[in-house]
Amino acid sequence: MKRQKRTTIYDIAQKLNLAASSVSRALSDSNKINAETKALVLKTAAEMNYQQNAMASNLRKGNNPTIGVVVPRINQYFFSNVIAGLEEITFKKGYNLVICQSNELHAREVEGVNALVNQNVSCIVISIAAEKGSSDHLQQVLDRNIQLIQFDRVLAELETLKVLNDNKQAAYEAVVHLIEQGYRRIALLEGPQELHIFRERKEGYIAALEDHGFPILSELMYANAWTKELGAAATASLLDMSDPPDAIFASTSDFAALGVLEVANNKGIRIPEELGICGYSNEPFTEITSPSITTIDQFSVEMGRTIGDLHFQEIGNFSPEDKVKTVNVRPKLIVRNSTRRKLQ
Repeated sequence: MKRQKRTTIYDIAQKLNLAASSVSRALSDSNKINAETKALVLKTAAEMNYQQNAMASNLRKGNNPTIGVVVPRINQYFFSNVIAGLEEITFKKGYNLVICQSNELHAREVEGVNALVNQNVSCIVISIAAEKGSSDHLQQVLDRNIQLIQFDRVLAELETLKVLNDNKQAAYEAVVHLIEQGYRRIALLEGPQELHIFRERKEGYIAALEDHGFPILSELMYANAWTKELGAAATASLLDMSDPPDAIFASTSDFAALGVLEVANNKGIRIPEELGICGYSNEPFTEITSPSITTIDQFSVEMGRTIGDLHFQEIGNFSPEDKVKTVNVRPKLIVRNSTRRKLQ
């Protein structure tokens, strides 16, 4: 079936033998067009099933009700939930979302931000990629007077609105929970230390051990284990030690924790009796694994709603005091069977 051509103002102008500019003014209810001509244009537009291109109209007016979002990975539960929470707020306000994915690559992040800037979006919401790079593209956003909101993974040196979790406190509470369950050699799976969220989680891990009189052992801290595959590889190395850990805190993600669980199961290690496992992010699968996985809920949907509320509260208000505003959404430890064991 042949697709019907979309009616334009030029089609209406041709039918009525009017200038396209006159049709445009009539459709915009301009006082430069008399009432009779307006009525005729509106009647003809309805008969021809004309639909105004709202984005083009808004761009001409310098007002685009569109928010751009740049995230490392759309298919991760945390980021998809942030987007869902944000969309709840923007939909009510008549705004659209345009979503870009960096795949943890700085170059793709830059491309996404530049594309959104060229679309004249009213705001860009971003969680930065793991790959390190210049912040020039984000400074460009600010220089163009486009609102910039950073969340979760942020560049602290940029004076923007920020929505964060208390990563250090969440990690601290997770490790304290493991200690209270009787675990004594607690390993840490770390993420890239270039990202502040992973540095903060490591700080929480160290602080909890120090506060409870445990030594800080570099041999129990495994760098860049933040996927299922890397988590599994790290676990295999840790469990092959002459004095292996009796708990592993996958501070990077629940996917890394899933890698821990699979290796432990393959080795016949009993969980939680012989090995405790704690993840991070509260991915849906953590409730249905056997055993279910203790994790940290970041309240990602609430973070998205907070970002949306913050945008509409601050829109058009670009004083320095507002640019540096930071909102914290406190995460929560979710205790499940992978760490529940009776004290010896």
